[in-house]
Amino acid sequence: MHTSISEILKEKSLKPSRRSLPCLAQSQTHPINLNHFLSVPLSPEPKPEVEGLSQSISNSCSFLPPHAGQPTDRRSTQSPRLKKLSCEILSLQGKNPDGSSGLFFRDGKKRIDYILVYKKSSPQVEKRCTFEKNLRAEGLMLEKEPSVTNNDIMFVKVHAPWDTLCKYAEQMNIRMPFRKKCYFTDWKSKTLGRWRQIKSWLPRNPMKLDKEALPDLEETDCYTAPFSRARMHHFSINNRGTFFSNSTRSRIVHHVLQRTKYEDGKSKMGINRLLGNNTYEAAFPPHEGGYRSRHPIKTHGAQNHRHLLYERWARWGIWYKYQPLDLIRRYFGEKIGLYFAWLGWYTGMLIPAALVGVFVFLYGLFTMDSSQVSKEICEANTTIMCAMCEDSCDPWTLSDSCVYAKVTHLFDNGGTVFFAIFMAIWATVFLEFWKRRRAELTYDWDLIDWEEEEEELRPQFEAKYSRVERVNPISGKPEPFQPFSDKLSRLMVSVSGIFFMISLVLTAVFAVVVFRLIAMEKFASLNWYFVKKNWQFATSGTGVCINFMIIMSLNVVYEKVAYLLTNLEHPRTESEWENSFALKMFLFQFVNLNSSTFYIAFFLGRFAGRPGKYNKLFSRWRLEECHPSGCLIDLCLQMGVIMSFKQIWNNFMELGFPLLQNWWSRRKMKKGGGAGQNVENKAQLPQWDKDWNLQPMNAHGLVDEYLEMVLQFGFTTIFVAAFPLAPLLALLNNIIEIRLDAYKFVTQWRRPMPARATDIGIWHGILEGIGVLAVITNAFVIAITSDYIPRFVYAFKYGPCVENQEDECLRGYMNSSLSVFEMKVKNSNQTSYCRYRDYRAPPWSSVPYEFTLQFWHVLAARLAFIIVFEHLVFGIKSFIAYLIPDMPKDLCDRMRREKYLMQEMMYEAELEHLQKERKKNGRRYHHEWP
Repeated sequence: MHTSISEILKEKSLKPSRRSLPCLAQSQTHPINLNHFLSVPLSPEPKPEVEGLSQSISNSCSFLPPHAGQPTDRRSTQSPRLKKLSCEILSLQGKNPDGSSGLFFRDGKKRIDYILVYKKSSPQVEKRCTFEKNLRAEGLMLEKEPSVTNNDIMFVKVHAPWDTLCKYAEQMNIRMPFRKKCYFTDWKSKTLGRWRQIKSWLPRNPMKLDKEALPDLEETDCYTAPFSRARMHHFSINNRGTFFSNSTRSRIVHHVLQRTKYEDGKSKMGINRLLGNNTYEAAFPPHEGGYRSRHPIKTHGAQNHRHLLYERWARWGIWYKYQPLDLIRRYFGEKIGLYFAWLGWYTGMLIPAALVGVFVFLYGLFTMDSSQVSKEICEANTTIMCAMCEDSCDPWTLSDSCVYAKVTHLFDNGGTVFFAIFMAIWATVFLEFWKRRRAELTYDWDLIDWEEEEEELRPQFEAKYSRVERVNPISGKPEPFQPFSDKLSRLMVSVSGIFFMISLVLTAVFAVVVFRLIAMEKFASLNWYFVKKNWQFATSGTGVCINFMIIMSLNVVYEKVAYLLTNLEHPRTESEWENSFALKMFLFQFVNLNSSTFYIAFFLGRFAGRPGKYNKLFSRWRLEECHPSGCLIDLCLQMGVIMSFKQIWNNFMELGFPLLQNWWSRRKMKKGGGAGQNVENKAQLPQWDKDWNLQPMNAHGLVDEYLEMVLQFGFTTIFVAAFPLAPLLALLNNIIEIRLDAYKFVTQWRRPMPARATDIGIWHGILEGIGVLAVITNAFVIAITSDYIPRFVYAFKYGPCVENQEDECLRGYMNSSLSVFEMKVKNSNQTSYCRYRDYRAPPWSSVPYEFTLQFWHVLAARLAFIIVFEHLVFGIKSFIAYLIPDMPKDLCDRMRREKYLMQEMMYEAELEHLQKERKKNGRRYHHEWP
């Protein structure tokens, strides 16, 4: 026996969570001025009438065939010039009336769901007219409007009527609200209720936004189901104008634009191709109005969602506040909402990592003067070191590198191992807790069931493989199919391109290495005393700067190559295309950014040879050696410069460059540079003109945004043992990045097409791969690049603490780590001795210059440390991943409960509908369950 719905509604609530598709018709909490933009009369939407504009377009394009699939009559006597004039006769009509808000047609009733922009001087008139005619055949309504600022620009306003929205919402399986959500109580809800009471007595969290600041988000939760016209009576449709949100309407129109033909042929379809051949200049959904207001938002409320986002999210003054993710998701779509949710989560998790990194750095700072190794280097006034280059360098005293040794201790101290283990565990905790956070968001935004639905095919894939079909095993319907041989051949070409680009990166790194070898000799031979004394630091600094310029230059090439290779593969769906493109971009830029860093960490100074038998490149340039204090300071310098410069450059390109472009567009607009009216006040422009003057979103969507953060995550974790301040720099950058991206999305970019997504895509797998690589890399950095293992072996095998329990176990370490070389004095037959960094026998030994037993002890300890470190950290990571489930138990219970209640509601709603039909017709119906 089924539980009645009235009994279910009597149950008390557990904890109301916001959902992504709320009952907008039931919400009465819009801001004061927001209803002007978001609401329409409750009366049903008027039937699509043939406006004078539409009629004139239809008549003027009468030379086109009635259906795109039929051939054009070539015997038409109408001239091309007459065709062009007839299709664009509307540009001579009157402009938008003063009473229009810029978001509706001229009648003030039909909402603008999409904007198409084209140039009247474009020769692609026939394609455009065919495309627009087919759009009207699909049920869309069009209205043209000339630009105020440029006489050559024409806007096509697109409106989707109610019947068209319902038709495509059913085809796209869009989930819509049908009944208010109800909850159940248990012991956990009572415990949570008591905790909320105690929490209310505590001081308010200053990072949270006030409830009054976002009144539009206080709305009733609803159950949702895929929309169906046959079951329209199930859904809560109190207002046709607000039942489909603006973002949903834009998605539906974009779906139609992607699949409408403009010529006869399988591949002649889609707005993307028309944008590519310059038939249209742009296509975008309009913003919901301006983002500024003359009146304060606290007293007069928000004018629209864009204004609300600017005031409560994009302003720099609220950098410490949490993000209004529900509002971001509603305005920009779930895909962009998930990006900002992930970015906020990543930024919050960086706080403990940055604090621990600062503590490790301060520990090195406070122990810098008391370090035994630094003391021995600073006091070694009589220790003569061998020359570090061939002709221009002279022997030098070890005490000359006192400052260098102290700076090295800042990043190579006892806290290095602890911090490397901590960051490996931190990366695991970050990813595991993100899975839980993502599960909560997909539940709150009603993406659980949508995740299981099959994604639509890309229009380009359909057009390419329309002649080869197979039956889809899921839906049972025929669909285009890419043969395995074709897929394999295209994949092989793509992989070959990837390897070629990676080899180009390695060639660039080799060129930088050669530059360092040449610069080393030049700096050492300069007469400038400061540079000659610090020639090693000058070589590293100039090498890093040259390397950074090469990196930024190659990034432009990589982006174009990745785009071409991805299109060559012809991915099946949009998510497959984006994942393939993102993987290529990550591989290219990761190798580009980190190849020189890997060289410094693991190859610099390892193959230099020894005095009297140095290894030379091309028998000309002597390979670089590490400083007696180690190579870690070079690695730290490389990471610090590249990380800082790249973040500054990215921030400029993301905000500074669009600001300059928009400023130049406004300047040309004020001067009438587009041969239009000289507009002094930007507020006089209609919304479509304002959006046209903004910059379009990146052609690759969020790939560039994710790529920047994932590469930063790699810098933060992979070589963190050499640069403990990396998490702090990443945290400071991300605090700026969130508001910078918010400001950019709200004010500087056109509104992107809202898209749905359930996760961050392939980036999660890339982050997990970086986490594994970080464990391996940090193990090798500590064991090979750092001096931690040689100091450890000396302290417990050769130091004074082995026999006598003394406090200074590292006393005599520098003398033990330096070998002796017999050199000839210039212009003399006498010989003298110099020291160099290695574990080799002295020249008076029976086996001169052979490796000593201490060398093999250090090598064995390094290998043992790598094995122990990796197994220990991987074991801890696996244990933490086991302890943290991907989905909280209470969320699983709520999902199962909701699924049960939804079935009950659908059943009772159908029974209620059948009973009404019986009463209305006076006879019984024997319907099966629909």
